[in-house]
Amino acid sequence: MTDPQTTDGPPRALLIAAVVVAVSVLITVLGIAAARQQSPDHPPVAISSVPAPQAQSPECGALLNGLPEQLGDFLRAPTVEPTPPGTAAWQGESGTEPVILRCGLDRPTDFVVGTPLQLVDDVQWFRVADEGAAPGAAPAGTPDQARSTWYAVDRPVYVALTLPAGSGPTPIQLISAQITRTMPARPLDPAPAR
Repeated sequence: MTDPQTTDGPPRALLIAAVVVAVSVLITVLGIAAARQQSPDHPPVAISSVPAPQAQSPECGALLNGLPEQLGDFLRAPTVEPTPPGTAAWQGESGTEPVILRCGLDRPTDFVVGTPLQLVDDVQWFRVADEGAAPGAAPAGTPDQARSTWYAVDRPVYVALTLPAGSGPTPIQLISAQITRTMPARPLDPAPAR
């Protein structure tokens, strides 16, 4: 007969405690992983409201329905509700400014006869001279001054794309391709020179 005091292996209570600790650790790790999946790395993007009388036009609807999920290093981002009509946002790494698209805006006030334009994939773009006056941009003299806003000016509606510093050419190229697919070109309509 064997003595209960001299069994081979650890006592039963110690084994039970080890199993309980292991299960508790596993549940904690799974809970943390689930919480991280449910909460996005980036908060939703807030898009300020600006006059956009044609934001709900068929042209803007077609443009917005075909927007890419990714613009280079920027991924399509959720927006803070209420989201202004005719807008979309993409966000890059944590802490970077988002790319913001607005469709159906009024003609930019600085878009006058003789204004220099940039052609990107058959779309003519006008860069807003004063970043502080750009839709959604902060006033001049703030850290956001490095952003630039470009207007597509040769389509039935005006489209603005606000880009953070260092975003590179990919966002404007991909948006130009979508504009070309969804909106026919039209003659330019700048305001008279001042």
